[in-house]
Amino acid sequence: MSSASSNSPFENGVMLYMAYLSKEGLQTFKQLLVDENPRPGSVQITWDQVKTARWGEMVHLLVEFFPGRLAWDVTHDIFAKMNQTELCLRVQMELNYILPNLELKDLNPREMPVNLEEGESDKIQEYKVHVTNEYSMMRTMTTWSGSHADFFYQDIERHERFLPCLFLPKRPQAKQPKTVVLQGVAGVGKTSLAKKVMLEWAENKFYHHKFRCAFYFHCREMAQVDEQSFAELIAHKWPGSRSLMSKIMSKPDQLLLLFDGFEEVSLTLTDRPADLSDDWIQKLPGPVLLASLLSKRMLPEATLLITFRFTSWRKLKPFLKHPSFITLTGFSMAERAKYFRTYFGNKRDADEALRFVTGNTVLFSMCQVPAVCWMVCSCLRQQMQRGADLAQAYPNATAVFVQYLSGFFATKAGSPSRNTHQTRLAGLCYLAAEGMWNMRWVFDTKDLEQAKLDETAVATFLRVNIFQRVAGDGDCYAFAILSFQEFFAAFLYVLCFPQRLRNFRVLDRVQIIRLIAYPGRKKNYLAQMGLFLFGLLNEKCASAAEKSFRCKLSLGNKKKLLKVAALLHECGPPTLHHGVPQLFYCLHEIQEETFVRQTLSDCQNATLIISKKKDMQVSAFCLKYCQRLRALELTMTLTIPHVGTLSLDPLHSAEPESSDQCFLWWQEFCSVFRTHENLEVLTLTNTSLEAESVKVLSAALRHPGCKLQKLIFRRVHPSMLNEDLIQVLTENQYLSYLEIQGTEVRREAMEFLCTALKCPPQCYVQCLRLEDCSVTPKSWIDLAKDLGSNKHHKKLLISQNKLRTFGTYCLPVDRLERLSLENCELAPLTCKTLTSSLKSNEMLTHLSLAENTLKDEGAKELCNALQCSTCPLQRLVLRNCALTSDCCPDLVSALDKNKNLRSLDLGFNSLKDDGVILLFEALMKPQSGLQILELEKCLLTAVCCQAMASMVLHNQSLRYLDVSKNDIGLRGRELLREAFQQRKGEKKVVLAQNLTAGADGEPPPPGSTVNEPRLLQRPCLGSAGSEMGNKKPENPPTDTFPVRPRRHPFAKALGECALGRAGLESVTRSPGFVAQCLTLGGFRPPDSIGTGCGSGIEGFTSPHQVILIWGKVRETEVGSVLTTAGNHSAVISLSDQHLEKLKLKQCCHLYLNKAAMARTGKLWGTTIHVETHGTKGLVFPLLRMDTVEGENSGERSSGN
Repeated sequence: MSSASSNSPFENGVMLYMAYLSKEGLQTFKQLLVDENPRPGSVQITWDQVKTARWGEMVHLLVEFFPGRLAWDVTHDIFAKMNQTELCLRVQMELNYILPNLELKDLNPREMPVNLEEGESDKIQEYKVHVTNEYSMMRTMTTWSGSHADFFYQDIERHERFLPCLFLPKRPQAKQPKTVVLQGVAGVGKTSLAKKVMLEWAENKFYHHKFRCAFYFHCREMAQVDEQSFAELIAHKWPGSRSLMSKIMSKPDQLLLLFDGFEEVSLTLTDRPADLSDDWIQKLPGPVLLASLLSKRMLPEATLLITFRFTSWRKLKPFLKHPSFITLTGFSMAERAKYFRTYFGNKRDADEALRFVTGNTVLFSMCQVPAVCWMVCSCLRQQMQRGADLAQAYPNATAVFVQYLSGFFATKAGSPSRNTHQTRLAGLCYLAAEGMWNMRWVFDTKDLEQAKLDETAVATFLRVNIFQRVAGDGDCYAFAILSFQEFFAAFLYVLCFPQRLRNFRVLDRVQIIRLIAYPGRKKNYLAQMGLFLFGLLNEKCASAAEKSFRCKLSLGNKKKLLKVAALLHECGPPTLHHGVPQLFYCLHEIQEETFVRQTLSDCQNATLIISKKKDMQVSAFCLKYCQRLRALELTMTLTIPHVGTLSLDPLHSAEPESSDQCFLWWQEFCSVFRTHENLEVLTLTNTSLEAESVKVLSAALRHPGCKLQKLIFRRVHPSMLNEDLIQVLTENQYLSYLEIQGTEVRREAMEFLCTALKCPPQCYVQCLRLEDCSVTPKSWIDLAKDLGSNKHHKKLLISQNKLRTFGTYCLPVDRLERLSLENCELAPLTCKTLTSSLKSNEMLTHLSLAENTLKDEGAKELCNALQCSTCPLQRLVLRNCALTSDCCPDLVSALDKNKNLRSLDLGFNSLKDDGVILLFEALMKPQSGLQILELEKCLLTAVCCQAMASMVLHNQSLRYLDVSKNDIGLRGRELLREAFQQRKGEKKVVLAQNLTAGADGEPPPPGSTVNEPRLLQRPCLGSAGSEMGNKKPENPPTDTFPVRPRRHPFAKALGECALGRAGLESVTRSPGFVAQCLTLGGFRPPDSIGTGCGSGIEGFTSPHQVILIWGKVRETEVGSVLTTAGNHSAVISLSDQHLEKLKLKQCCHLYLNKAAMARTGKLWGTTIHVETHGTKGLVFPLLRMDTVEGENSGERSSGN
């Protein structure tokens, strides 16, 4: 959903420059448009159609009434008449961009609306009056009743600005979205905005030219009736519509349908096309009718406006066609400040309250929900009136909810007995928790009975606005604010139950993970519940809760949380949805140093995306407790203003959050570089920092206590590479590795870099990596000269830079041990100049010239240098260098005379069979020292396999051979298999299939043994199912080129092939078959392995043998494999729908995608070890999912 979502309806909108018109200017534009002479293919516009239209509606009207480029031509002409020169230019620029994408069908003029008789128009007007009367009471209904007289409603101004742009035509085709989704968390105003749309439509203020009729539907209306037609549904909303029904339905493009309340019903929508209907007269079950409308099977031309929470997206996703998303976020920071100012009435109190709440960014972010904002104001005022210290009264955000909600349980005359009070509180918490685990927000009488809440208890909760009644036929209730349900759900797990053997409700491991970890790329709807749970475990907060709620609390789950949380600190890379681990927020909420320190004691790697001030605050708090932190990757999109630029009045400043505190949090964040002596690697990615923030970072990196060894910049803003930051190279004696990638290195920055590098006594940089840096030719020459004067510099890695020939003339090759010039537009002539430098170098052991068009002439020059017996080169990478078989004789000659070369990568070159046969013959000689040979995608066939097999059989030094992505056929594989079996000695060759890495990648170290015990070492299971593809590793080690990812050394890989049943059996059942790890993956229908999986695997007999299944293997094939696998241990990579088939008797290792994680709880009868992988890599390292010892299964939540 992230790709389609937007926080604003303006994103990708056309004609946004219309917003620049003043109110008077827009009126002038309207008048000139009405006076415009009709043009061929257009429809004349009347004043009634534009009279009340706002700028967004004017854009919609122009695109609809003036098809194709006519809309831009008319707009340009009117701007010209208004002397709006700049706007004319913007029109022309947009037209040039959008014109190629305008489709022919867009050139049809808008059809005229159906003419209605006078009586029919009156009926529509009567309906509008009815809608106005119904929805004009919206503000007065949005209040608390009873004692909450100080509650007041405040419009969300940003949502008001969204109204005229909800259906703004979008690029690239300037089409109006036909389905618009308003999404957001509970309470931010989705329903209010939808009802405001209805009100403004009825008052002819909302798309008056477009929608003749608009209808608001709550999903309850479809759930309450067994069967009804869409016509009956409308008739229920508008009794006088029956006589107009045919005319209304004859123009469905003039219908606006609003759908709300998906969270309040439990409809199971059908997505079977055969069940759906396009007949608006046919009676259908509620779920079928709703699915028919949402999927556009019924009334496909109608416009839909849908509101739901993020939690409903998965249920509705299959039905919505090309939706346009708008995320509603509630009060902005300025609106929160305005609310505080209005509530408190005087500046002093408002200032104090706002200063406190902005100091707790988690609490301040909760105030985005208007009702919570009022609740916080109410609690703060009570404490301020008592003269209390707010920081002492509220150690965390949870404490505010404790005070507010406990007030409803205060002892008063006529209050229930203590036992009754305890029973009601426990029942309320149980109801809330069951709802949270099962994503249920509305509860019926059966749910209340199960929670042991009687009518008196329900009436009490209704009176104090903990509950609210849900309209409908039956008695249904919901928590007044979702935060109340989240709080009481968390409260269940700190309540003490003295009558039980275990006096608290136990959280199992799966539940804890659900609370404090993000499920893949989705937002965690349980995150707030987890936050409240950690907040309640704070000793001060727990003590206050005991007194306020008049109950005994137990912190028994605290130890369990610590045990599980300590395993989750190294979660997978974050996404834009959640850049800081949810665990960090939870630890910040508990505010207990000992607990946080123990949880993060083993944290060695952290990846953070800081886009909000609350991200900064919780990260600064948690990182200082990661004493063993070794590597930090940071993405900063948050602007941190310097303290000196701040407004003294937070209420009237543009940014009411305490920006001076944010700068202090940044200083605290950077202090970890001074205090954490194990921190060795800092990676800044997609980051832009202001000069003052860079100065703070630079000072921390220059501090004597900083032991940083690697400093990496990837796609950072060029201004960050200033003198302050580059001076770190000369003032930090531990810094030995500098990488700049995807960043423009401006002239000033290069001068600073050169100055630093030519100071050998102070600069200890040994490895410099520059990739895609947009450096000028002169700067390259200056850099090369200064590198030559640095005696510490040993490795130079340059890629995706335009060196051509000038760079190689002055490269400081003499002292280098490793040199990589990948994809640098080097020509064959370059090799000649480079060769002369190689002959004088006695230290260079690694050379990579991959991705350069060197051709055979360049390879010949390099081979001449290699023929020198004193040449120290051990690894040569000529990957994708436009080589042919003509270069192979030169390579053979070099291999004959040079015994130092151990690794040769010739992948992605057209060597063909003739060329590699020459290489194989040379490698058959006893004196050959080559250990690694990579021939990936070299256009090889089965013709060369006999020579290859002979080489494998006779060459005892070769340790690694890569012939992946070559069509060697089944016969070639059989020859290689036989060579494996007959090979003498203990050192065996690993036949690597579909291994992928960067061009300068290095295969497994030659010294590695074949009896390695580990089953999975985060392997790349083949290109078809691999996450890495052909990408390079992100962090290459400084002592070698990046290591090529590899499979388990026992693996016999059959990926990306179509063996068929007979072929698979011939491999697995052949005599002497010794592979202990079989990989089946990437089989593409229709040439799939079919049921051959099962019969083929029968050849596996050893109890230690392993089956790897990954990629696009059909479900039936998986069943066959698992049925015949029997007691074999298995590593399986499947989607979630295949989990039920896992009936292995022994311990099995599951290689799951993230979608399958949620369903692992259904597996039983075996101990399960899970290594979870997803689109972004490891999520949890080897996480045991077996039942926790000693837990009472009867006390488990249904969310297990």
